[in-house]
Amino acid sequence: MFKFLVTACLVICLAACSNKESAKKFNGLKINAAEYADDFELIDHHGQLRHLADYQNKFVLIFFGYTHCPDICPSSLMDMATLMRLLGDDKDKVQVLFITLDPARDTQAVLAKFIPSFDASFIGLYGTETQINQTAKGFKVFFEQQASNGLSAYTIDHSAGSYLIDQSGKLRLYYRYGQKPDEIANDIKNLM
Repeated sequence: MFKFLVTACLVICLAACSNKESAKKFNGLKINAAEYADDFELIDHHGQLRHLADYQNKFVLIFFGYTHCPDICPSSLMDMATLMRLLGDDKDKVQVLFITLDPARDTQAVLAKFIPSFDASFIGLYGTETQINQTAKGFKVFFEQQASNGLSAYTIDHSAGSYLIDQSGKLRLYYRYGQKPDEIANDIKNLM
């Protein structure tokens, strides 16, 4: 009888704990059952080969963009810098990754100047055109080069959201462009 009661209490406790997280309200779009967001093999702006697994035990916020982007990319990175300030002491538990969609122009040197200007902890990632295409496809990111008459010769239409991966490497939330940094900070704190 005692064994039965202990087992029953354990089952009830586990169910209550798992229901706590499912009962939490998140500001981002929950994508817990997603069968995508594969690992990648890209080079960071310091010249090191990186995989998603390198950031295990941290929350990873991933944004795809390009340095010549006139609006969405810099404003998203500014919001992520604000997010890091809002996290305070917990900011060391979060890694922001910027994956370029423009490997022809976004070289290591370009990313090394651009990315840290938002936050020194941010990492810029690049690779070959094939690697970038595979990584974008793995995250279901749309992007397409558009001819332009401006100085940069072309622009890139692209998905403008961000992905939050938890400390175990599981894709958890998707944030639309313009999501408020305090809302993302609250979600991360709820997952900690």
